[in-house]
Amino acid sequence: MTVRGLRWWIVLLVGLGTVLNYLSRSTLSVAAPELMRSLGMTTREYSYVVAAFQAAYSVAQPFAGYVLDVIGLRIGFAVFAAAWSAANLSVSFAGQWTGLAAARGLLGLAESACIPAAMKTVTRWFPVQERPVATGWFNAGTSVGSMLAPPLVVYCILRYNWRAAFLVTGVLGILWALLWFIAYRRPETHPLLSAGERRHILSGQPGTAAPGKPSWRGIIGNRRFAGIAAARFLSEPAWQTINYWIPIYLVTVRHMDLKAIAGFAWIPFLAADAGSIAGGYLALFFCRRFNMTMVASLKIVVAAGCVAMVGPAAIGAFASAYAAIGLFCVGAFAHQTLSGALYALTANVFAPHEIASTVGLTGSVGYLGGFLFSLAIGAIAGRVGFGPVFTSMWMLDLTAAGLVWIAIRPARRAAGG
Repeated sequence: MTVRGLRWWIVLLVGLGTVLNYLSRSTLSVAAPELMRSLGMTTREYSYVVAAFQAAYSVAQPFAGYVLDVIGLRIGFAVFAAAWSAANLSVSFAGQWTGLAAARGLLGLAESACIPAAMKTVTRWFPVQERPVATGWFNAGTSVGSMLAPPLVVYCILRYNWRAAFLVTGVLGILWALLWFIAYRRPETHPLLSAGERRHILSGQPGTAAPGKPSWRGIIGNRRFAGIAAARFLSEPAWQTINYWIPIYLVTVRHMDLKAIAGFAWIPFLAADAGSIAGGYLALFFCRRFNMTMVASLKIVVAAGCVAMVGPAAIGAFASAYAAIGLFCVGAFAHQTLSGALYALTANVFAPHEIASTVGLTGSVGYLGGFLFSLAIGAIAGRVGFGPVFTSMWMLDLTAAGLVWIAIRPARRAAGG
């Protein structure tokens, strides 16, 4: 027995894992107002907790990617997912901010494997021309997880307490790890994959047979790596800000209560879902309609997303909390559009056997940017407000777009763009 369109079911499974990954990390930001009150935390101490996750995530990504390239996706992804779920469970036992920071650091170490694993799966299971769309669909999971967090976490807090939220999201992740281990195989050996779909997948993957282990030296020495890594460093702060600081901003600046946050804070992540999916189809449209290489069309999508980040930069001009949420929606849509395009660029300019390592290395650089930006927010937001923070996010994204255009040249058509 075979399953029709199995590659799309595989990317759906990856997307579900990404949902739970981001649900785990987003639980903190939604619970933050109640958690800070319960543990007596200051804004600066909260920024340290956020930074602990970001620093660990940043350091671990290259190693996680390398491990996935060496031991494979089936075992590797399952082990990392079980580990991040256990780390998330441990957050519920924290008694002060230092313990909370330690638990979040462990979470960052384990969760760092998610995006490298997802991109490696897309590269293995999809021909070149379908990768931007597949990437958009799994990348939407990052937003779905963040979107589900406000109502789920607030329900747990109101019904039980903030610790229950971390217990629930941790258990869900462990269940997914078991599902992945049972369901996943490579396309060359998956018993439910039809012969026709297997030919379709493998015939559209130039360089799939490349031998050997990934080389960090070779990856880092590639000019294209420098362009993607720099763009990640400059654009990631915007997504980290949207993920970790929106609830605090809405409480401290817009004076919304916890129930209002549950009702509205998920909406920007719905817009982010749309941006993830739209970016993939937009790249495919440019490629086919204007006879562009895939790399050239992805560069246009990156640039368009960076320009549209003007939305959050304009938040300070509006007094309405609902206008602020609407502009956060613009920013979330724009960021996920450009983020998915950057991932797809990576899949189109690096060999399949080094994809997870490359995504891990570029992700590490990106999270370093997010880490430094979060520390800056914690230090200055209370003094000068969030307006300059949101404006600087846009300027960083515009710079990222320029670097992508300079550093990444169109690949040969034989390599998909």
